[in-house]
Amino acid sequence: MLSMKEFGELIASKRKELGYTQEAFAGKLGITPQAVSKWENGVSQT
Repeated sequence: MLSMKEFGELIASKRKELGYTQEAFAGKLGITPQAVSKWENGVSQT
């Protein structure tokens, strides 16, 4: 199982690889850009 830090790094890496901003990535997932930011920074556990 990934730690929150590893999960955040993975999300950020894949998002950037695909060329998405946090806002665009959030829109694709139907979530807020703030949620993406929290994931990438290991702040949120969901």
